[in-house]
Amino acid sequence: MLNPQLEPFLAVWNEKWKQLPAGAKPADRRALFEVIARDMRLPTPQGVETDAEHWIPSAAGDVRVRVFRHGNDSTQPCLIYMHGGAWMQGSPETHWDITSRIAAANRQTVISVDYALAPEHPFPAAITQCQDVVRWVAANAEKLSIDPARIAVGGDSAGANLAASLALFFRGGDIALSGQLLVYPAVDFEMQRPAYVENATAPLLSVAGMPAVNAMYCPNPADLRNPMAAPMLADNHADLPPAYIAVAQNDPLRDDGLDYAKKLQDSGVAVTVDTGEGLIHGYLRAMEYCEASRTSLSAMCAWLDRINSRP
Repeated sequence: MLNPQLEPFLAVWNEKWKQLPAGAKPADRRALFEVIARDMRLPTPQGVETDAEHWIPSAAGDVRVRVFRHGNDSTQPCLIYMHGGAWMQGSPETHWDITSRIAAANRQTVISVDYALAPEHPFPAAITQCQDVVRWVAANAEKLSIDPARIAVGGDSAGANLAASLALFFRGGDIALSGQLLVYPAVDFEMQRPAYVENATAPLLSVAGMPAVNAMYCPNPADLRNPMAAPMLADNHADLPPAYIAVAQNDPLRDDGLDYAKKLQDSGVAVTVDTGEGLIHGYLRAMEYCEASRTSLSAMCAWLDRINSRP
C-alpha cells in the first residue's frame, strides 16, 4: 500500500527523468540527477553553514567532502554521510536536503562524502576513500570543532552499504564510531528475499536493473562476497556501534535491511528499526510532499541525538 502523499512527488520525479535519452550512459544519468536534485532542492534550514569543502588524500584518489554545520563555535558531534545513487551517481549536492536538515535538527556537523563512482571506479575505490575520510575526520577533529568521541557514519541505499562496511572496518580499532545510520540499505547481492518479488517494479528502484548496477560496482564476481561490499556476509557482527535501520514497505531492499537488523540484534548490537509503512525506496527525496518522509527523518535525528547524548 503506497502512501498517497507520494503520488505528486512521483509525478514530478518521473516527468523530470523523461529527459534521459534512450541508451543513456552512467555519466548522462549523473548529470541529469544533479540537475533534477538542484531543481527540487528545498531551502536550506536557517543557521546551517554549507560552504566549507575539503579535499582529502586517499589511496583511491583524493576525495571531496562538503561540510554542513550548524552555525556556532561549540564542539559538535559529527555524522559522516555517504549519499545514495547505486554507487554510480549522486553527490553531496544531490543529498543536500537530508544532510542540511540533520545538521539543523541536531545542531551538529554533517560531513558529506563525494566518493568515487562506478563503473569508472569500481569496488573498492569508494569504500577505501570513505575509510580515509573517517581517518581524516578523526585526526582533524579539533580543527573541525567536532568531538572525536561522537563520530557516527550514515547513508542511504548504496551510501548505507558504505556506512555499514565502515562500521565493520573500524570495529575494535583506534577510531570508535558512535553509531551507524542505515537508510534503506543494500547489504548483500543475493536478491532472493521476498521483497524482491513483492516490489519488483516499485517506484525509484526496480529489480530488473539491479544486476547490471551491482556488476558495475563489483565487476569481479568474487567481490560480491567481500564483506566490505556485502556487510551481511561478515563472519560476525558483534561489538558494532548502535544502528538505526530504516526500510520502506514498498522497496525491493526492504528485507535486506530487516534481515541485517536481525543479524545485528542477534549479535548483541543495539538496533532501532523504522519499518517505513507505505513508503518507497528513496522516500527522503519526497520530504516536500510526504509528511511520513519528514517524520522518518525526524526520528533519525532524534536517534542521533540520543546516541550523541550518551556519556
